[in-house]
Amino acid sequence: MHHHGYLWTGPKERFDNEALRRPPHPEPPPPPAPNDPTGERQLQRYREVAAEFPTSDLPPLETAYWLVKPRSLIRGTWDEAKEAAAWLGERLAEYAHRFAYEKDRETGRLRRLVHSAAERLVTGADVSYGFYLERPAYLSLAVVTCSPNRSMPTLSCPLTTSAVPTPHRPPPDRVP
Repeated sequence: MHHHGYLWTGPKERFDNEALRRPPHPEPPPPPAPNDPTGERQLQRYREVAAEFPTSDLPPLETAYWLVKPRSLIRGTWDEAKEAAAWLGERLAEYAHRFAYEKDRETGRLRRLVHSAAERLVTGADVSYGFYLERPAYLSLAVVTCSPNRSMPTLSCPLTTSAVPTPHRPPPDRVP
């Protein structure tokens, strides 16, 4: 078992585009009847979402679906839950000064979030945190357990176990 870390920041209005954060239904809508503009729009929208969901950098509504996103979105990979939780703590500390709400900046609260994350990750659960930032923007942090994922065991890991570096430390995050 190992863990992958993901981070997304961006405009709140983009984050609110739930259609691109939800996987498409496994079956497309039925073909529209001739001269049915509503049916045509539904089918076109389904095709757009089916093509964009797996490639979009937007955080999925269900944390485990990060595993179907591009490998390039992985911000770190760890064998130990404690290391993955430490990464979360580092990111929380890095962004805390930008949190829109004072209560979210409290160091005691942030420590409790990291401790809770470590406890959940060691059991094979995923962790996902989100915070409103100034401007209005949004920060999404997630750590997804892999090999297999407990909530969606049919999803394959974006990295094979033999290719998993421990720990993987990509370049520092760019702050928008």
